[in-house]
Amino acid sequence: MEEFEKSISFDGRDIRLKIGLFAPQAGGAVLIQSEDTAVLVAATRAPGREGIDFLPLLVDYEERMYAAGRIPGGFLRREGRPPEKATLISRLIDRPLRPLFPNWLRDDIQVVATTVSMDERVPPDVLAVTGASIAVLLAKIPFNGPMAAVRVGLVGDDFIINPTYKEVEEGDLDLVVAGSPEGVIMVEAGANQLPEQDMIEAIDFGYEAVRDLIQAQRDLIQELGIEQVAEEPPVVDMTLENFIRERATDPVKEILGRFEKDKNVRDAALDQVKEAIATEIAELPEEDPVKVAALANEKALDNVFKDVTKKLMRRQVIEDNVRVDGRKLDEVRPISCRVGVLPRRVHGSGLFNRGQTQVLSVVTLGTPGEAQELDDLHPDEEKRYLHHYNMPPYSVGETKPMRSPGRREIGHGALAERALVPVLPKKEDFPYVIRVVSEVLSSNGSTSMGSVSGSTLALMDAGVPITKPVSGAAMGLIKEGDEVRILTDIQGIEDFLGDMDFKVAGTDTGITALQLDMKINGLPMEIIAQAINQAKPARLHILSKMLEAISKPRSEMSPYAPRLLTIKIDPEMIGMIIGPGGKTIKGITEETGAKIDIEDDGTVTISSIDGESAKRARAIIQGMTRKLNAGDVYAGRVTRIIPIGAFVEFLPGKEGMIHISQLADYRVGKVEDEVSVGDEVIVKVREIDSRGRINLTRLGIHPDEAAAARQAAAVN
Repeated sequence: MEEFEKSISFDGRDIRLKIGLFAPQAGGAVLIQSEDTAVLVAATRAPGREGIDFLPLLVDYEERMYAAGRIPGGFLRREGRPPEKATLISRLIDRPLRPLFPNWLRDDIQVVATTVSMDERVPPDVLAVTGASIAVLLAKIPFNGPMAAVRVGLVGDDFIINPTYKEVEEGDLDLVVAGSPEGVIMVEAGANQLPEQDMIEAIDFGYEAVRDLIQAQRDLIQELGIEQVAEEPPVVDMTLENFIRERATDPVKEILGRFEKDKNVRDAALDQVKEAIATEIAELPEEDPVKVAALANEKALDNVFKDVTKKLMRRQVIEDNVRVDGRKLDEVRPISCRVGVLPRRVHGSGLFNRGQTQVLSVVTLGTPGEAQELDDLHPDEEKRYLHHYNMPPYSVGETKPMRSPGRREIGHGALAERALVPVLPKKEDFPYVIRVVSEVLSSNGSTSMGSVSGSTLALMDAGVPITKPVSGAAMGLIKEGDEVRILTDIQGIEDFLGDMDFKVAGTDTGITALQLDMKINGLPMEIIAQAINQAKPARLHILSKMLEAISKPRSEMSPYAPRLLTIKIDPEMIGMIIGPGGKTIKGITEETGAKIDIEDDGTVTISSIDGESAKRARAIIQGMTRKLNAGDVYAGRVTRIIPIGAFVEFLPGKEGMIHISQLADYRVGKVEDEVSVGDEVIVKVREIDSRGRINLTRLGIHPDEAAAARQAAAVN
């Protein structure tokens, strides 16, 4: 393709596209740029592999440190495992892209987005999402797009499109809206307890901008003379499918009509029906067309049986307004909550149950030095709140190898983290680093929202002074033609066979996090609004059950949580506290057993399980950094003796020398005649010489000064 450039004027900021210059062997490639942030997105299609019965779509987002003029850290000095932010952006691209491919497509498709230049104003993620749509169109892959994404911020009372990092940080909303010509297809949001109506207006505001970008893409492919591909789906032999449907429909309908609440019982009954059909097919003559078709497509039974179950489940909801477990459409499953379920050596724990979903959340409080350092392209340098999510195979009754967290685990942890950050105490009020781990012990839908609720319980059990408790609910959708049913608190089968997974988390005041994923081509705003409003009573119901277990954060932390003391020192004295090669601070740590973290602004945080150790370390640092004046009087203790005088520690970590001539108002023959190591003495600061050495005296001290010094020493 010849080189082509196009500029899209968008909300006061140009988006520039370069096509045909980069990646000539990719199916389609575009460099999408706004200001100095540029993302290269390439899409490639390869023939499908034998036996694949799903769309093998790979979406990868890559960050290169050269994009910000930096060399990677670490021993290798090159990019390694993608940072968490990159994984989340990969998911952000995948989620609105995947539903827009035809459901019959089985070719290998890969989309790779690489940030090759980045400034500190324009985040690359929404550019990458829109760029993915353009690359797919250029690659002439069947696609029900175009698709685009924008970010919406809230500055004061005004919504703004594609805010800068600073505007997002200072505002009360960070919302990404992606949409297709059919409507909204993906939402990702964090908010500072934003009311439902404001959130609805923000999504609508964002989708209007998305529509402009969709039209710009249509104009682009028209200028390039590219027609959107409309391939015909493969022809399917209906002999086997009709055979399976005839035998599955009535038994499946009967099983779903039992309104079984236990998914394991229901799944076992459905498996029996499927196994009976498999047995019947196996007993057919070899030349029978049904058996021939079954041998040619080993996965046909599973796929058709799933489709039968899906249609019958959805019909039951649409026609009878009743769900597979007998619940009403807006009914929440039974809730139970507990706190303190683990021994108190664990700093805080909460157990949240909703139906057959069970999440154990555990809190650990750490020191400021344990904050996570971030080495990526984004402005944040560290995280002081970490939320990790684990879902072992036994949670769904399966066995499989345990691996490191995948994209799903990282994404669910990030969603729960985003939901809780707005209610965490400020760093200056609660300087702890907080880590929450959510262990999914049993899963039947919406474990991420269970993690939000369970983690709120654990945080309050740990004594973290959150401003308000947070709960969450997952909303689902069944859409058949013009008939639409929104489901509250969806379970696994309703997520698996439904059209929407819409997670809404928040306090009794407003929303703190949203995540919407679709399996259809988009939804109009009125359905989005209805789902958000229907989620509120569910959230409040769950919240009331949580507050029955613990109504407010505990006033005391676990005795095993570190105790933190914070003081401020002159930043110029940081070097003195650290000492050459860290010798001084290491000595304080060894002497007291406390851990010491020093920030560049002079904030010193001292931590220890033993409060007295922390106080001792604080006293040493305060003594070392206290500004001395000639004439100050202190009570001290002799630490060592030399022929010409005695050294006295008169403040923790602060030592001076009394010359032999200053020990008494008469001539002293030997220092040992007047003082011994360990003696308590009252001293006055004579002078601090040009080298910082402190000279002390025992002469000229008034009795009142001595009494005051002894009293001060006793208090400290």
